[in-house]
Amino acid sequence: MTLGNYLNSQFTILQTLEFFFRVLLAGVFGAAIGFERTRRFKEAGIRTHVIVCTAAALMMLVSKYGFADLSTADSFFSGTRGADPARIAAQVVSGISFLGAGVIFKNGSTVKGLTTAAGIWATAGIGLAVGAGMYWLGLFTTLLIAVTQIAMHRFTFGADAYNTCKLRLKVQDDGNFQPHLQDRLQLWKAKAVNVRMARGDNGIVSYELTLRTQHDITAEDLLLFSREHSEILEISNSLVD
Repeated sequence: MTLGNYLNSQFTILQTLEFFFRVLLAGVFGAAIGFERTRRFKEAGIRTHVIVCTAAALMMLVSKYGFADLSTADSFFSGTRGADPARIAAQVVSGISFLGAGVIFKNGSTVKGLTTAAGIWATAGIGLAVGAGMYWLGLFTTLLIAVTQIAMHRFTFGADAYNTCKLRLKVQDDGNFQPHLQDRLQLWKAKAVNVRMARGDNGIVSYELTLRTQHDITAEDLLLFSREHSEILEISNSLVD
């Protein structure tokens, strides 16, 4: 059997389209769950859920159908009938998770690297699909995940539309500053996800706020805020990567 015949005989066009539909449907279901999560400002949003759900569907298809060529005696690769290829593939699925965990890190109240870790896991699934001879399915999944990533970077909403930054202030506080700070956060359309306060003996209060904002808080914003409130002694803002 030639390689061309092998590529065309392993799965029919209808079977391949069925595989595409299953992966696509898994991505839609993952997006639905991710949409609910991102509306609640959780770290794992639409992109992460789509990648994980799509990759899981891909790996399931590889597990069920990826070894169809070993069931016939006239396989293009002779001498492999009766082998147990799923044994190695199963170790890849679990083992790659440790590599993905290495890119996840916690910075204060925020977690970074979840989507990258999911992408590594999905890439392993694509490698399994290609290695099993399911070339079209591997290509389709690659395009689906790549398009999802590009689209979600360009068109963001929910938690994905927000930047994370740290706002630090030192204030000579007489007890009346907090309402002014809350009003300013509303003006900036910022959501505080973590607040730390330290009060000194001299009446100086230090604030450190982790904020989720749709727009960057600029130096001009900070300067205007400090001019309006003379009790602000120090103020700074920095983005969290």
